[in-house]
Amino acid sequence: MKLKYTYILLAVSLLSTSCKDVLDTNPTTAVAESEIYKTTANVETVINGTWKYLNDTFFTYANPGYTAILRTSDAMGSDVALTTKYGYRDAYTFSELNNNRSYRVNSFWTMLYKVIDNANNVVAKVDVAEGKTEDKDRLKGQAKVLRAFAYLNIASFYQFSYQKDKNALTAPIYTEPSTIDTKGNPRATLEKIYDQILSDLKDSEQLLVGYKRPENYKINQDVVQGLLARTYLQIGEWKLAAQSAQKARSNYSLMDSATYQEGFNDLKNPEWIWGHKQTTEQDVASYTFHYLDVSSPESGYYSFMADPYFKDLFDESDIRYSLFEWDPVIGREGFLRYKKFKLKPNQIGDIIYMRSSEMILIEAEAYARAGLQADAIATLNTLRAARKAKLYDPNQGRNLIEEILIERRKELWGEGFALSDIIRTQGKVQRKLYIDETGKPIQVPIKTANGGTKLVNGQGHRVVKFPDGSNFVANSPYYLFAVPNEEIVRNPNL
Repeated sequence: MKLKYTYILLAVSLLSTSCKDVLDTNPTTAVAESEIYKTTANVETVINGTWKYLNDTFFTYANPGYTAILRTSDAMGSDVALTTKYGYRDAYTFSELNNNRSYRVNSFWTMLYKVIDNANNVVAKVDVAEGKTEDKDRLKGQAKVLRAFAYLNIASFYQFSYQKDKNALTAPIYTEPSTIDTKGNPRATLEKIYDQILSDLKDSEQLLVGYKRPENYKINQDVVQGLLARTYLQIGEWKLAAQSAQKARSNYSLMDSATYQEGFNDLKNPEWIWGHKQTTEQDVASYTFHYLDVSSPESGYYSFMADPYFKDLFDESDIRYSLFEWDPVIGREGFLRYKKFKLKPNQIGDIIYMRSSEMILIEAEAYARAGLQADAIATLNTLRAARKAKLYDPNQGRNLIEEILIERRKELWGEGFALSDIIRTQGKVQRKLYIDETGKPIQVPIKTANGGTKLVNGQGHRVVKFPDGSNFVANSPYYLFAVPNEEIVRNPNL
């Protein structure tokens, strides 16, 4: 196999730029490789360029970089009731990600492995660059985090749960820079991929000691701890997951009720551990808001509506409950808006990657699975109290782990965890039509132009089975992302 298709170094063409955080990452032959890695300042441009590539590669309007993976995960889950608008319809129906010739399948694979190859180049070459040792350590640490992050996505979406079969073959591992002559590797097991992820994160934990980042899009030790928490949760290391989650969130308070309703669009939110900053000049990732934002006039698609049954999971006292609204607009009448995401007035929005509330939920789940019920309940109720929801009471007979998983769905809706949680927990998609016992659509109230209300048919899920007509089940191959056909053709070792 020739690796030109997916792995060739994404050369950075603006080494002389005065702005190190906004880089052109188009491939070029204008800059010799020896110059790219000659100094730590130049290596910094590779890290920044890789981050920009990950987030701002514009494959199509429905594939604005890494956010497309997050939107796909939610579209394939239980709680987003997609309209028929452009974007994620085929992901929602489970007819796209298992098709190894689809454009989205190809773009996801290409994006993740290009990030891996850029990281491999930095790790291999930064030590001989001109510059301070602390800068070399930081750059190597950030590169290893980016590599671990890409492999964590591969482990999460391209194979079933580690708890099901850690020896399942998944995808190739590359840790050395690739060239036009590099031979393709065979698929590695999930265990080997997670070993690589943990190795990179543990190394970066040491390499990033003392680094104080200027803004929350930069990778620091808090990000490392958050990714360790996610990884340990995947592989069943419950106590380590709880410890890492607690470390990751220690510097990030939970947002208040007013902030929760501001639109999930600002990197300065006190809960945000990690995210992607958008500006009017660098705003490709903001396009994802045109799917998530279902209430702002500036939004384009209004397609990520909420399943009406999802609303029933919330207490009416919960601050999140107030974000629901039946859509009154002709053509969308009766769909349920969940007004969590909103474009900023300048029609951009920062992208959330990791929040302290997610870490609380990892901590609670890990405690519960480790048998530390009191710790799990106290941690879960920390989040519920902040959201003005009813506290969990073990005397009411509800299963604690199930309650925590439901709380993940409620708190992390639209942030990209729906499908990966289903795969991780060996659960199944839960969708049903919004109809009554007689089969008729359930009526819902919408506001009229004169200030009154009227009843219309409520709109919910329109797809409640797999494409072959079978019911949703656990560990279905329909949940997994396919390896692209072109990759299979080019790499006989797969």
